[in-house]
Amino acid sequence: MTTRIDIDGYLAEWLRAKWWDAAVGAVRFPCHSDVYELVYDLLQVRPRDVSPLDCGNLTLALPDRREGNYAWGKRPERHNYISQAGARVLNNRLRTMFWAEVHEAFDENKHIHGIDYKDTAYQLVARYSLTLISDDGLLKNYQRWRDRLRRKGKRGYIQAKKR
Repeated sequence: MTTRIDIDGYLAEWLRAKWWDAAVGAVRFPCHSDVYELVYDLLQVRPRDVSPLDCGNLTLALPDRREGNYAWGKRPERHNYISQAGARVLNNRLRTMFWAEVHEAFDENKHIHGIDYKDTAYQLVARYSLTLISDDGLLKNYQRWRDRLRRKGKRGYIQAKKR
């Protein structure tokens, strides 16, 4: 069973490159990941007034906890809908995962392997076939994050008045 949701375009490209399951024709999250659990928690019974045809830019394979000897799990035949609010929650979680992976790749390549930041950005765009975000966009985001996280200059101290 699958469902479709609408998320940021670059995240959809990243997920298809990372977790695409050709047998199902959808993105399938590993059952040990927290995103799998999040999708499972967001699943609900499709409301009567919602069309059975989902629309969106990402097709997800629905988690089935019954496969893991959990008789009490949600049945994908019945619980096969993720609301717009649920899609926003999932989009925020996936965005956090994406940028964490990008920032880690920049740090690891620079400080462990000695690879330049621009080369790392190009590698990430090529590895995940990203067309909706550029290598300059990845690099700029990393630089903003790094500057915000790591202080560049010395902190100014205020001299205490002498008595």
